[in-house]
Amino acid sequence: MNGVNKTLYIPLYGKSEISRRGIIISDKMAEEIWEKEGFRLKGKARSKWLALFMSMRAAVFDEWTVRTLSKYPEAVVLHIGCGLDSRILRTGNSSNLWFDIDFPDVIAERKKYFSENEKYTMLGADASETGWISSLPDAPEAVVVMEGISMYLGKEKVRELFEALSQKYDRLFILADVYTVFAAKATKYKNPINDVGVTEVYGIDSPDEIETEEIRFKSEHSMTPPKLTEQLQGFERTFFNAVLAGKATKKIYRLFEFEKI
Repeated sequence: MNGVNKTLYIPLYGKSEISRRGIIISDKMAEEIWEKEGFRLKGKARSKWLALFMSMRAAVFDEWTVRTLSKYPEAVVLHIGCGLDSRILRTGNSSNLWFDIDFPDVIAERKKYFSENEKYTMLGADASETGWISSLPDAPEAVVVMEGISMYLGKEKVRELFEALSQKYDRLFILADVYTVFAAKATKYKNPINDVGVTEVYGIDSPDEIETEEIRFKSEHSMTPPKLTEQLQGFERTFFNAVLAGKATKKIYRLFEFEKI
C-alpha cells in the first residue's frame, strides 16, 4: 500500500485500543484485526490521545448514520474511504444497500475480514475519480459517509465528487470531516500521518468552499461532544477537554453536514 492507504491503520489502532477499554466505542472487529495482524505503527500514530479522538470521531459518524437512516430507510449508504472500518457492524445495519468504497488494494485487504452479501458490497474505486458512481444502484436517497478522506482529495476534488453524486441521486445526506488550512500547512511538521509516509494534505476552512449549486451546507457537528468526553476520568478528561476538544479542535479539524433535497 502507498502512504495514503496506510493511514487506515491509525484509526484502526485507535478504535481497537479504546474498544478494549470499554469506553466511547465498541468495535470488536477492530480489536480482532489488530490483534491478528499486529500492524506496525510508530511515534504519534500510537498516541493515546489520538486513539481517543479517532474513536470519538467514529462514534459521532456512527450516530449520525443511524439517525439519518432512521429517517430515510430506503437510502443507499456510500461509505467512501472506508479503510478497515466496521461501521456497518457497529451500526447494526442489515437492511440498507451498503457500499464500502476505497482503493482496490485497500478493498483486497478488507475482503480478508469482511464478507459481501446481497445487501453489502465492497467496491474498489478511487474517490478522486467519479466514473464509478454511475455503476451504483438507483435509490430515493443516498447517505454518504466521508470520514478521514477529504484532506487527501482537496476542495476541487471534493466538489467534483459532490457534483457527480448529485447527478446520480435526487436526495443526498453527507457528513464529512476536513482539515483546516492551518492544519494542512502544519502537517509536514507534526502529524501522525507522517509516520506512515504521508506529507501532502489539503485544508478547507469553510463549508462554502465545497458546496455546489445543489448540495448545500446544513450544519457543523462536534467530533468531541460532552457525552463522549465525560466518559474519561481525572487528568485524562481534563487534558483532553483542554487540548483536543471543543474550540481547540476546530482550529485544526471541522465536521460539516451537507444536504441535497
